[in-house]
Amino acid sequence: MIHIKSLNIILIVIVGAIVGLLLYGLNFYNNLQTKVQGIDSQWAQVETQYQRRFDLIPNLVNSVKGIFTQEQKVFGDIAEARTRYSGAQSVDEKVAAAGNLDSALSRLLVIVENYPNLKSDTAVASLMDELAGTENRVSVERRRFNEVVQDYNTTIKRIPGSFLASLFGFKERAYFQSVSGAEKAPEVKF
Repeated sequence: MIHIKSLNIILIVIVGAIVGLLLYGLNFYNNLQTKVQGIDSQWAQVETQYQRRFDLIPNLVNSVKGIFTQEQKVFGDIAEARTRYSGAQSVDEKVAAAGNLDSALSRLLVIVENYPNLKSDTAVASLMDELAGTENRVSVERRRFNEVVQDYNTTIKRIPGSFLASLFGFKERAYFQSVSGAEKAPEVKF
């Protein structure tokens, strides 16, 4: 009798441990799914701000375009970056296209700064203010995106989560990073 009672206790402990591990695994899986949805949602916020930027840029370009015939390359670069962004399929492609737009837009802003009569135009000034506000929003949303990616990546890299994450097929997500050369101020020569 004592032997059977000990086996029953051992069996209950084993079943309890298995059930506990299964519940932990399910909870971990659901937690990762929540984090993935958070990353996707935050990326949508970044894209919303990019769209706002892309909607403002043509107005700014058109306000400035007639005055600058020698700066047509900048306008072409902006149009090309917008086209690349709209045709991008992955987050990485969109990040690269956004970086190209950042570079061209920086050159345009330098051009506007170098022409005081253009800066004083109320339409251009208003668009510049809107664009500056949008750039701040983009920066905030990029930072938030990187924060949720960091949280997710940390979760799937820590033990025992790393084992379960690989078992469930969760992979590390990429951070939003600036394109190379973004640390250099744009140079415009006249």
